[in-house]
Amino acid sequence: MKEFPIPLVALGPGTQVEDEKLDYVHMPKDMDIYRPPVLPEPEDLVGRDAARAVLGQVLALLDRTAERGPGGQVSLTTLPAQDLRLINQIMGEGEVSALVREEDGALEVHIQEAVLAGVWRLFTFRTVEGVRTLIDDVLEVGPVPALLRAMAVDDVWPQGEMPHWVGPLPPNVQNAPLLVEEIRDQVAGWKPGQVPHVVNLTLLPVTPEDIGFLDHHLGTGRVLMLSRGYGNCRISNTRLSNCWRVVYYNSMDKVILNTVEVVDMPEVAMAAPEDLRDSHGRLLDVVTYLEGV
Repeated sequence: MKEFPIPLVALGPGTQVEDEKLDYVHMPKDMDIYRPPVLPEPEDLVGRDAARAVLGQVLALLDRTAERGPGGQVSLTTLPAQDLRLINQIMGEGEVSALVREEDGALEVHIQEAVLAGVWRLFTFRTVEGVRTLIDDVLEVGPVPALLRAMAVDDVWPQGEMPHWVGPLPPNVQNAPLLVEEIRDQVAGWKPGQVPHVVNLTLLPVTPEDIGFLDHHLGTGRVLMLSRGYGNCRISNTRLSNCWRVVYYNSMDKVILNTVEVVDMPEVAMAAPEDLRDSHGRLLDVVTYLEGV
């Protein structure tokens, strides 16, 4: 009997030996969801007319802004302490926060989205001789606070100040110069309403030195945002017009997506019209409860 020309092998689970172990990137596991505020007992709401008035103004702004109308602000600086506590309890803290800081550090604006998407709390602090003082406290309604857009525009390099590399490239810098030119070309041709141009650095053959070279030639502005909707997303403006750095992290703070976006404002930073409509409905439920007390 002739030998069988093909060797027989066992098949099935456990019969094959893996030479290499697959190393998967851990994806985000936790996601923030809306949780209705825990409202005070009816007896604790007696006399809170100033807080009710503020909520009514915010509700009207949400109604207008959800239909793509202009946003607006409501000041909290003169609110009595008990009314302010009620506002704090209802607004809570949502997914997105931001920080705008002057170069000398004398003026800082801390921005926190409320649990109602599209409602933002802006705290403005001034530091004089080491003493920090709260000088303004407002609620703003809109897809994103107007201050962030204004600061991004103000941070754009004046004509002639944009850095240009001359001479040999630094060690290990390979593809960054071409990326810088691509991004600057996209910035120069960008028009309002245009689809965002996204450069996905995660998928490109770039070295850490490439990233450093890129960030140096794009510049870093004064706006820093953090979105915690699904994992973490860090958003910062560059010093080019309509150009942003958007970096996503998993729950263990490992980078899973590193991008440059050419757009007026990254979508991940903004509340969508449907978010504003949802927030209007949720706040209406709260206001209806307060009116019945």
